[in-house]
Amino acid sequence: MSITIQDVEQIAKLARLDFTREEKEKLTHQMNQILTYMEKLNEVDTTNVEPLSHVIELNNVFREDVVRPSSPRQEMLQNAPDHTEEFFKVPKVIGSQ
Repeated sequence: MSITIQDVEQIAKLARLDFTREEKEKLTHQMNQILTYMEKLNEVDTTNVEPLSHVIELNNVFREDVVRPSSPRQEMLQNAPDHTEEFFKVPKVIGSQ
């Protein structure tokens, strides 16, 4: 399979990109190089190779979800510049224009 300038133009049109003639020629050449490399990879014998989702084996590194007590509400509210008995008070940002 070979990429032509018309193929690059079609891809550019679909992606709403605009390229100069020189850029189209360069992209055509680069895409053909990629396809040539992919053809070489297709020559490799992979009959006994298991499919992988990652190159290295990964393990879940998440910690257990454990309920722990948090800081007292009044202590947290003391850090706020303005607050009510239960909530932080912040400037209005929605519909303030």
